[in-house]
Amino acid sequence: MIEKIMSAFSENIDNLIHSGDSDLKKAESGIQLSVKTLSKLQKHVNKEDFEDPQSEIDFFRNIKPLPMSYHIYFSQIRNCEINLPKIGNSHKVRFLEKEIKKINQFFSENNSFVSYMEQGHTYLDHLFFSRHGKRDFSFNPNIHYYQYPEFSTSHDMLWSQVQALYRYIHYIREKLEKIEPGSSSNFRERQPNLLVWSGTKTSLVEIIYALYFKGDINHGTVDLKTIVAAFEDFFNIEIDNFYKTYGEIKSRKDPRTKYLHTIAAKLEAKMREDDQK
Repeated sequence: MIEKIMSAFSENIDNLIHSGDSDLKKAESGIQLSVKTLSKLQKHVNKEDFEDPQSEIDFFRNIKPLPMSYHIYFSQIRNCEINLPKIGNSHKVRFLEKEIKKINQFFSENNSFVSYMEQGHTYLDHLFFSRHGKRDFSFNPNIHYYQYPEFSTSHDMLWSQVQALYRYIHYIREKLEKIEPGSSSNFRERQPNLLVWSGTKTSLVEIIYALYFKGDINHGTVDLKTIVAAFEDFFNIEIDNFYKTYGEIKSRKDPRTKYLHTIAAKLEAKMREDDQK
């Protein structure tokens, strides 16, 4: 049942993101979709509960945070779209820079937890993602999202906020780029300009799509645009029209994943060489 709910949500979210609607319209629709999905999940949990402690932890760490994070993300976009100054680029940029400061402050205040999650640790999951664990509810948003004891743990909301803000960072960057081309480069100041992708962008897109479909980033809960944005920051590169590039990769003759085949063959050759030493 949960699988069916989440599959439908992921499909609907993907269609919504790629629709031609305005950001505000997408935000309104995204909030409704997220609330509807969370309601279905809550009813299921109330009715069926969990088979064992690990399935409960998995739900609150990997499943609920997906619609919850989109709920928060689209709420952030809605607030931004409504409150963004209507006239004057300098006023708009100033407003978005304040949003950046809020995001930086959030990550600074929650650095230990973000580090725990990003490093894939699990030793505190029984405290963070179980309803029988900690009950101090670290998450403290402007409004309370589904903060019901029977459907919340101390940190699933905080983890949802982290994922939401990663997406929101990408939204702000695109917004800044539209207002003042080149201004979004400020985001890259936090990354040292040491790593530069020197292969083709098509090769990089192969890697990104492979990681996305494998589902090994954030337990498969991260969306494609967020992964692309992370690679852009990490390798100091802009990846344009990656959907079109993926289409071009699909239209190739076998092997279609040329770059992935090449790097796999290189690694195999190197290991065989090492074995002979």
